[in-house]
Amino acid sequence: MAVNGERDSGGTGSVSGGPPDGFGGELFRIAVVPAWVALAAVAAAVALGVGADLPTVARYLPFLASFVAFGLPHGAADHLAVARLGGSRPLAAVGAVYLLGGAGVLAVWVTAPALGFASFLLLTVYHWGQGDLYVLLAVGGDHLRTRGQRLLALAVRGGIPMVVPLVSFPGVYRSVAEATIRLFDSAFVTAATLDAAFRPEVRFALGGGLAALSLVAVGVGVVRGTGRTDRGWRIDALETGLLWAYFLVVPPVLAVGLYFCLWHSVRHVARLLVVENDSESLAGGRIAPAVAGFARDALPNTVGALVVLAGLASVVPPDQNLASLLGLYLVLLAVLTLPHTTVVTWMDLREGVWSAE
Repeated sequence: MAVNGERDSGGTGSVSGGPPDGFGGELFRIAVVPAWVALAAVAAAVALGVGADLPTVARYLPFLASFVAFGLPHGAADHLAVARLGGSRPLAAVGAVYLLGGAGVLAVWVTAPALGFASFLLLTVYHWGQGDLYVLLAVGGDHLRTRGQRLLALAVRGGIPMVVPLVSFPGVYRSVAEATIRLFDSAFVTAATLDAAFRPEVRFALGGGLAALSLVAVGVGVVRGTGRTDRGWRIDALETGLLWAYFLVVPPVLAVGLYFCLWHSVRHVARLLVVENDSESLAGGRIAPAVAGFARDALPNTVGALVVLAGLASVVPPDQNLASLLGLYLVLLAVLTLPHTTVVTWMDLREGVWSAE
C-alpha cells in the first residue's frame, strides 16, 4: 500500500487522508486514541500530584512489561513484513541485516560506549519519528505535502521523547546514561564525558530548538493543509502538544517506558497487521485474533532476543540496581534497533512514505 495515494508493486491502496480501505479510521480507533487517553491520564495524574510517592521500582515496570507487551516483540516479525511486501528471500535478508547490523552496533558499544549511547539516542529519534510520520499520513496527513515537511515531522516527533526529558529531568537522564555506559567502561569518567551534554545552556538550547521546530512544523501544516478544520493538521498539532506536556511532567523512565509500549510499539504492530491482511485485520471483531496471530509470529524472535539479553548479562553483568539493569536492556534495544530501523525504512520506501511533492 502506498501512503501518498499511489499504488506500487506491493500496494493495495492509499493510507493518506482517509484511505478508502478504512485503514486510517481503524488505526485511529484502536491505536491512536487509546494512547492519547493513557498518556494524557498519566500526565494529568503526575501534574496533580497523584502518585507522587510512587516507588522507584514501579517506574521501571513498563520496561519490564515491554518484554512481552508490544515493546520488544514489535520488531520480531520483521521478516514476515518484508515477505508480505514482496521482498525477495525475506528470512535470509532480514537475518543478515540483524546479524551484521546488531554485531556492528555491539562492536561500537564495546569499543566506545559513550558513542554507542549517543548514536542509540540519535537512531531512536529517527526511528520513533518515522513511526509517527507513517501514522500521521495514515490518519489524514494531507498537510504533509512535501518531503521537507515529512522530514520536519519526523524530527519533531522523534525528538520530543529524547530531548524533552533531558530538559526537564536531567538528573535521571544522566544517571541512566552513566549506568549504561559503565557496563562497558567501569572506569568511565563522568565529568569529562557527560558534563558538556548536561550543561544547562546545552540542554535549553536543544529544548528551545526543538520547540521552535515544533511550532514551525505545526504552522507550516496549517498553511499547507486545507484549513483550520483539516483533520490531519488537528491530529498532528494535538499529538505534538500532548507529547510535549507528557514528557515535561512525567518522570522519564516511566514516561519513556509507557510511550515505548503504548504509543510507538502499538502503532507499529497495527501497521504490520494491515500489511498482513490489508485493513481487514483491523476491522471490527477481528482485532483480537489478529493480535493473537501477531503474538505467535513474534514469539520465536522475541525469545531469541531474550536469549541475547541473557548472553549480554553474562558478558557485561549489570550492577544490582535498577538503572544498571535498565542500561543492559537499553543495550539490547540498541543492538536490535539498527536492523529493525533498516527494515522499517525499507517498508517506508516500499509503501511510498517519501513519495511527496
